[in-house]
Amino acid sequence: MAGATTGDLNLRAENVSRIVTGFALQSYRMKQLCLIQSSSSWKETYWIETAADLSASGTGNTVRGTPRLAEFNAGEVTWNEASKRHEKYTMEGVISWEDETTNEIDVISRTLLRIARAITKAVGDEIYSQISTLAGNTVTIAAGDEWDSATIANRDPIQDILNAMKLIEEDNYDPHKSGFLLLNPKDFANLMGNANVRNAGQFFTSDVTKNGMVGRILGLTIIKSNSVTADEAMVVIAKEACTWKEAKGLTTEVINDPGIKKTIRSWEVGVIQVTNPDAMCKIDNTAA
Repeated sequence: MAGATTGDLNLRAENVSRIVTGFALQSYRMKQLCLIQSSSSWKETYWIETAADLSASGTGNTVRGTPRLAEFNAGEVTWNEASKRHEKYTMEGVISWEDETTNEIDVISRTLLRIARAITKAVGDEIYSQISTLAGNTVTIAAGDEWDSATIANRDPIQDILNAMKLIEEDNYDPHKSGFLLLNPKDFANLMGNANVRNAGQFFTSDVTKNGMVGRILGLTIIKSNSVTADEAMVVIAKEACTWKEAKGLTTEVINDPGIKKTIRSWEVGVIQVTNPDAMCKIDNTAA
């Protein structure tokens, strides 16, 4: 507003920043899967450890049965180097003085909400894209056995989820520890509409309802999000499978042009690292 002091503007900017951040914290869904680490570099280099168990050289079982006074068998852990650069996520909204003061809609509140949602969705889309592409395990559902198969008797999402958990456990990760099941709204509906789930209360509990978490199944917390590709599902061990390197957390500034407009600008800078691909499994439900 014309005539406002600098202090007032700063206070409003601080309040706006807090509101945008509050909206964002309610909207982040994929980011909660990641271990969050701050960063001061633009390029991030990291190492992906190979999942195979160590084995000694030579023929036969060379780990077991080492003779007396014989040299120990040698095994080497190996890592693959990877690197990624940070990306900047931005959004701003411009509100005219006229709309702010006379509009019947609370344009500022709506703008704040939509700015926060735009950034959190972009971050969520990128995180899901990377974990889906780089997952170390895959369960492929046979044609005719999809969760929305025309033959109802062939639908068996519980077994498919158990198969995904089994593959992760075979790679020596524990999906019961911070394990999540990621679903698109379509596949969540297919899962919850399945007779095996509806009729067996021990499979599903609805004890979490925040940040997209809508319940638990087989010990996994379900996250429902449009960032998840339809006809896919993911089992992910949070904080272990991936890391979000954060060069700049979500930041908001208000640029005031008295009597003309306000510009509300938000941004964050970060990049996802998939450090333990075998702590994840993709369920491919696209056979049809």
